[in-house]
Amino acid sequence: MTLFTEEEGRTLRTAVFGAMVLVSTADPGAVDEESYAGIRATTSLSPDLRAVLGAAAPVLPEGSAADVEAGVMEALRHSMKILGAKAPAEVEAFPRAVLAICREVATADGQVAAAEQAVVARVEQALNAV
Repeated sequence: MTLFTEEEGRTLRTAVFGAMVLVSTADPGAVDEESYAGIRATTSLSPDLRAVLGAAAPVLPEGSAADVEAGVMEALRHSMKILGAKAPAEVEAFPRAVLAICREVATADGQVAAAEQAVVARVEQALNAV
């Protein structure tokens, strides 16, 4: 089992849950359905990362919607660096899992809005930026 510091765990939680929130709030609609879909989809993460996600409540960046998005994107990029240093086996799986979670959230209400697609694309860019 990979041990992450509290700060690293907080970054990973912000990245995963923040990505879900960004997709869910990109298009008004079935927020409850989307939340449940995102939580169910976290099973695509490794057991180690699921343990990190469950270790504490996620904390999202504060401020305007743009501030929140910028903070989440930075957490996604930083998460990739953390995993590269501490859990190299996760480096390929983590982006796939996060994108699968985002897609589950986006499709939870039966349709994917252009705004949701755009957020998923930005999440993918952040994950691949490192």
